[in-house]
Amino acid sequence: MKKMKTINEKITSELIKAARKVRENAYAPYSNFAVGAAVLCEGDKIFEGCNVENVALGISICAERSAIVKAFSEGCKNIKAIAIVADSNEPAAPCGICRQVFYEFNPKMSVILANLDGKVIIRNVENLLPHAFERVRTKKES
Repeated sequence: MKKMKTINEKITSELIKAARKVRENAYAPYSNFAVGAAVLCEGDKIFEGCNVENVALGISICAERSAIVKAFSEGCKNIKAIAIVADSNEPAAPCGICRQVFYEFNPKMSVILANLDGKVIIRNVENLLPHAFERVRTKKES
C-alpha cells in the first residue's frame, strides 16, 4: 500500500468549505441531521455529496458515499482525502459502512471531520477502522 502525503491546510480548508456548502442540499427530513462531504482526487479535483434519506432508512445514502460514488462516476479512481461536515457539538465520525467503503479505495486516505463551529479532527482510514474487512485470498491465489 502506498503512503499518503499529508493534506496541506489550504486543501483541507477547501474541502471543508465544499462539504459545508453541499451540506445545505442534504435531504434529511427523518433524522434532521444534514451532512456534507467532499472528496479530493488526483489533480486536486473535488467532488461533493450530501446525505439523502428515505422513509425506509436502510436505503438512505450517507454524504460520504454520495461524494465517493459521484467521484468514481466522473472517472476519479484515486481518492486522496475526504472532508465531512455536520452540525454537531463535536465533528461527526462516519458510520461503519462508510469507513469500509473508504478502506476499499484507500486505507491511507485522510479523513477530515469538521463541525459548523470550526472544530476539525484529521485521521486516516486505518485509524478509524482497525482490522478492516479485506478480500480473503484462497489457497490457490496464495
